[in-house]
Amino acid sequence: MNNHLTWRERLTNRFYAIPAVAQWWATRSAGRTQQLVDLSNGIPFARFTKALARSRVALVTTAGVHLKSQPPFDMVNPEGDATFRELPDTSARADMMITHKYYDHGDADRDLNVVFPLAHFHDLAQHGVIAELATRHFSFMGHIDAGQVAVLNDQTAPAMAAQLRRDGVDCAFLTPA
Repeated sequence: MNNHLTWRERLTNRFYAIPAVAQWWATRSAGRTQQLVDLSNGIPFARFTKALARSRVALVTTAGVHLKSQPPFDMVNPEGDATFRELPDTSARADMMITHKYYDHGDADRDLNVVFPLAHFHDLAQHGVIAELATRHFSFMGHIDAGQVAVLNDQTAPAMAAQLRRDGVDCAFLTPA
């Protein structure tokens, strides 16, 4: 249970978890939401041509996962926090936590693989489905709005992508929360 949330935040999360309410909100908000990517030239797409069994894979999550030794994501700024945290591949589950008040992460607190399936990807590498995991993975807070969108698009997302390229990552698996 998210005991760090106020009763009002818990109630709001439960309310928006009702499928009909979530659908209503999405439909109502569709015209007002800020577009994160310029789609005037079509949807950005890059065909993946390398076999997964020969690929280095990284995990990227928007679940607000971070090491306990790292600063938590900013829960005060209503626009969110466009920064990211590096998570070494060798990180122990006991050293990680979630800081995010915009979704109910009670299940993920009990089993981090729900939002950050590092253990499952280690199994995939062990069984030869993927060649190997990158030496580090990345976590964002999925609540980004207003001015933080520009920070994400212009600074932090390109910085993370550059690190993935330097690490020789062939593909990244995104786990949204």
